Amino acid sequence: MNMDTFARRVEEVRHRLYKTALLYLGDESVAMDVLDETVYKALKASSTLQEEDFFTTWITRILLNECSNERRRRGRFVALDALPATASEQFDTLPLRDAVRRLPVELKQVVILRFFSTYTLRETAEVLHVPLGTVATRQRRALSLLRLDLEEEDSYES
Repeated sequence: MNMDTFARRVEEVRHRLYKTALLYLGDESVAMDVLDETVYKALKASSTLQEEDFFTTWITRILLNECSNERRRRGRFVALDALPATASEQFDTLPLRDAVRRLPVELKQVVILRFFSTYTLRETAEVLHVPLGTVATRQRRALSLLRLDLEEEDSYES
C-alpha cells in the first residue's frame, strides 16, 4: 500500500476510530493520543497488510490493542461516566453509560463496536478475531444484561 492510499484510507476511518477510542478510554486527549499511535503503528506495519480490503478491521484491531495498552499503562480502567456528552448522542444517558461500563470486557467490546462505532457483525468478528457466531452470542448476552440492568434501574426510580 503506498502512502497516498494509506493516508486516504486512514481519513476514511479516522472519525470511527476516534469514537471507538473515546468510548473505550473516556478521555478526548487520551483518545487522540491513542489514535495517533495507532496510525503510526499501522503505517510502520502497512507492508504486512496483505489484503487492502481488510484495512478497516486491521487498523481497528491495532486501535483496540493500543486502547488496552493505554489502560494497562494507567493501571486502572477509566470510568465511562467521565465520557463527554459529545462522544455519542446515543450514549448521553447516565444509566446507559453505567450499564455498559459494568459489562464484562468481551461484551463491552461488542457493544461499543456494534452500536456506537457502527461495525457490522462480520466486521466486529474480524476486528476481535473471533467467529461470527461468537460475536452474535456476545451481542445477545450483552443486550440481555443491559436490558436487565436498565429495567432494574428503572424499577428503582419508580
